[in-house]
Amino acid sequence: MAITKEIAVDQITVTENGTVLVREVTRIMEDGNELSKQYHRTSFVPASDVSAQPQNVQDICNVAWTPEVISAYQAQQATNRITN
Repeated sequence: MAITKEIAVDQITVTENGTVLVREVTRIMEDGNELSKQYHRTSFVPASDVSAQPQNVQDICNVAWTPEVISAYQAQQATNRITN
């Protein structure tokens, strides 16, 4: 009877403004059968440091965050600061 803990990124979504949403699942397994699972969600805005994230998250960010997306996001944030 072996109990193991598995952690994996099971969902990555890129929003219209370039924010990358990441869902990580933690599964507790016993002899190949899932006993429980729990989700953790996090998000990264364009140009965030994702170097500590799994490679698949880094790869998606590198593709999604073109210079144009980063500039548009930063301009949007500057506009939000002015109007608030």
